[in-house]
Amino acid sequence: MAKANFDELWAFVVIAGEKSFRRSAAKLNVTPSSLSHSMKVLEAKLGVRLLNRSTRSVSLTEAGSHLLNKILPAYSDILSATESLNDFRSSPQGIVKINAPRSALILFFLPHIKALSKLYPNITFEIAANEEFIDIIDSGFDIGIRLGESIQEDMKAIPISKSLKFAIVASPAYFLKYPKPISPKDLLDHNCIGWRQINSQVLYSWPFEKEDQKLNLAVKSTLILDDADLMIRAALDGLGVAFSLEEQVLPYIQSGQLENVLDDWCVSFPGFYLYYPSHRNHSAALKAVIDYFLQRI
Repeated sequence: MAKANFDELWAFVVIAGEKSFRRSAAKLNVTPSSLSHSMKVLEAKLGVRLLNRSTRSVSLTEAGSHLLNKILPAYSDILSATESLNDFRSSPQGIVKINAPRSALILFFLPHIKALSKLYPNITFEIAANEEFIDIIDSGFDIGIRLGESIQEDMKAIPISKSLKFAIVASPAYFLKYPKPISPKDLLDHNCIGWRQINSQVLYSWPFEKEDQKLNLAVKSTLILDDADLMIRAALDGLGVAFSLEEQVLPYIQSGQLENVLDDWCVSFPGFYLYYPSHRNHSAALKAVIDYFLQRI
């Protein structure tokens, strides 16, 4: 019987943990098809079937569970041993993959990149700007950035912004054509720039609150976008009334390019959080990034 090699057994351990060829392939930086082929080769070498395969998931056979229980302690020791070498390095190294909305990246994460890169020159930051709510584990990311209310309960989270506030804005040229709204319901007579998440069929309702009055308004829109920066651009071009983070539009308000209305109705809310899985062993690079933000709470 041919002997299994280290890489094949390690790939098997990863698949057993991820229960998905796609996620495991992303973690191992190989294609799902090549990973599947490696497992077939391993099973042929050992003469037993290790994995039950379906179109959506992977599970262990009895033989696979037996093998995992035998080799996992040894692999854990090997990983711990190699990880302990970080103590001998002057700086952590590796890739940290981050997924976040464009606005959160620009306002609250990218300003830290210069300091992080200076502290940890051997860390590579791979950043994906994405308005869609995704499962960061499923999609192969180490870190996500979202509003606190959107984060799953099994994640650890670190605040990276102060409390934020929404703003309702339009260009001076737009308000020359249409009267400024006095109450939120006046917006029903305006052309509002709608926002819809990429993975949603429902337009976002604009929240308002004043004293004991609360309202979620389904505005009328002839222009619907899925990107906050495009919404601001459309408002600057006089295409309608936009709903935005105040922090994003403040420079345009201060310069007179946009005017804000209904300020006493605009909702404040806890800001953005950096979050990551609570139940996983983290790389030295990821730990360094987490510690950086923990020190700045």
